[in-house]
Amino acid sequence: MKQSKSEKLAVMELSSQSAMGDITSRFPGARRALFARYHIGGCSSCAYKDDEVLGEVCERNDITVTGAVEHILNSHEEDQKMLIDPLVLKTIIDEGEVEVRFVDTRTREEHEAVSIPESYFMTQEFQQEIFATWERSESLLIVLYDHSGKSSLDTCAWFQGHEMKNARALEGGIDAWSQQVDSNISRYRMEM
Repeated sequence: MKQSKSEKLAVMELSSQSAMGDITSRFPGARRALFARYHIGGCSSCAYKDDEVLGEVCERNDITVTGAVEHILNSHEEDQKMLIDPLVLKTIIDEGEVEVRFVDTRTREEHEAVSIPESYFMTQEFQQEIFATWERSESLLIVLYDHSGKSSLDTCAWFQGHEMKNARALEGGIDAWSQQVDSNISRYRMEM
């Protein structure tokens, strides 16, 4: 795929002296990607400040700037790896070779109003239970979902950063699931 002039400039400007706040605003998937691969930026023990430069973050975490830059530039591809298409997921469920557990990352009110059948509602306590007791194997697929698939990627990166590599985010969220797989699930709109 051919890069636009602005994308080429953004790549050329990304260096060890780039501020982390600038990086995460130019590359929206960078925060998730850095956490998923290097466990950087997701919690207080591995956090960085927006005005801290990439070189400092890499040095403190014993990773190369070149490796981090390459990974940031590929963060869109990393996001795509964390997503699972509703129809692909439906096929996996129908084949029955893998156990699938849905985890709802929306608000309690949304979950109680409409949810994917047999899904778990995620609280902080339940998240800790998942990390402590759920399998980390290919025989279990953890599918995180929100309303439209936007915030579940952050949660998925958090899970993968805590070695739950069997976690995926439902592409398009419960809204896509209701349109493509289960029309019995009521659709709704978020009021701002």
